[in-house]
Parts: sequence; C-alpha cells; structure tokens
Amino acid sequence: MGTPIIISRIRFLILILAVAFTACKSQNTMIDKRVVKELDLNKYLGTWYEIARFDHRFERGLEGVTATYSLREDGKIKVVNSGYKGTLDGPYQEAIGKAKIPDPSAEPAKLKVSFFWIFYGDYYVLELEKNYQYAVIGSSSDKYLWILNRKPQMEKSTYDAILENLNTRGYDTSKLILVKQRH
Repeated sequence: MGTPIIISRIRFLILILAVAFTACKSQNTMIDKRVVKELDLNKYLGTWYEIARFDHRFERGLEGVTATYSLREDGKIKVVNSGYKGTLDGPYQEAIGKAKIPDPSAEPAKLKVSFFWIFYGDYYVLELEKNYQYAVIGSSSDKYLWILNRKPQMEKSTYDAILENLNTRGYDTSKLILVKQRH
C-alpha cells in the first residue's frame, strides 16, 4: 500500500520539475534577441561608457567601466575593457581581448569576443542610435545585457526609452545595475 503512494509522489515531483524546466526554458526563448540590420564598424570603433549592465562575475564590483574598440592589423577588433574596483578611486583593472564578425555580410551586428585564448562569447548589438551615440548589447543568452553610451552620462529620457524597449523585448530590466561614471 505504501509503494503506490511513493510512486505517485515521485511521478508528481517529476511532473512539477518538468513544468518548471519548460517554463524556464520557454522564458528564455521569449526574449527578443534580434540585432540591428546594419553596423558600420568604423563608426562603432572608439570608447563607450558602460551606463548599466546585468551582474556577472567578470565585472562584479567595477565602476567607471569603459569599452574601447580599435581595428587590429589582422582585421579583427582590439577590445579593451577597463574599470575601477569598488569605487571610482579604486584599483584600476583592464582586460584586453579581441572580437570578430563571423558573417559580416549576413549578420554584421553579431560579433564574437574573446578575452581568453580561443574561447569566444556572443556580442549582439541589439540597439544602436543612428549617430552611434548609444548601444544596447546582449548575447544569445538572456544573462548578459549592457547599455553603452559615448558620454559618461546618459539623458534620463533616453535611458527610460531604452528600458521600455528592453521590457518589450522581454528582458527583466530590474536586474540592471547602474554603473557610476565620472562626470
């Protein structure tokens, strides 16, 4: 008599786990990760200030974060991410990597970035202001999101409009961390 009850509970537990897994998986697919249609790399190069980001271990605790892109002789892009640990007066940290556009004719706004040997991560330009004054960067995962700007500060109306667009895309903008920048 006890065995059927245990089997029923196990089946119920498996059903609950399957529903939870499906819900998590479908939530991830509900994120709109479409990228901009065009990307003029020469206009995109230069320094970008990080306005906000999702938390992740490789930038945790950094303030005053910038990303600087320049063209390398081999045609790839040099990436220099830098910031200050803890406060704007904290120790300076820098990571130098490289980026490439695997399919420039079909998807120029889907880049691959590497900071370690041959391991590349996605860098998707989701939004880009027509004069290249701000950009929103994501990836194939909904765990990564950055709002970048050409100046250390962003107009509140611009930031609010970006948040509205990101919410429409399905991102949880409450997870964004505002990054302190010098004025």
